[in-house]
Amino acid sequence: VTVAESGGGLVQAGESLRLSCTASGVDFKEVGMGWFRQALGKEREKVSCINWSGGTTHYSDSVKGRFTISRDNGKNIMYLQMNNLQPDDTAVYYCAITRGWCYNGGYSPSGSWGQGTQVTVFS
Repeated sequence: VTVAESGGGLVQAGESLRLSCTASGVDFKEVGMGWFRQALGKEREKVSCINWSGGTTHYSDSVKGRFTISRDNGKNIMYLQMNNLQPDDTAVYYCAITRGWCYNGGYSPSGSWGQGTQVTVFS
């Protein structure tokens, strides 16, 4: 299985970005997916997940109300729309296939990581 992230960039606080994630080597429409991020010097943390159909999502408290996860199973792609970005959102963002329950945040990454995409937010 291979995943690839794209869409990161350098933005000012309050601006938006949309990240994309593609997955190959897996039946995309049958797997849960998630976004994770790792800031410099910190542990990788969960950001958001979405179940196989897109009908269930979960967000970490730090991004709830600002980020929206979605997926297009016809195109094998997942998105993370990030609005009102803040300096604390600066990190490398990764996507991954997930296991466990998404609805309550009890998910974890499964399989290999992609290269990630850098998001930098300046004030």
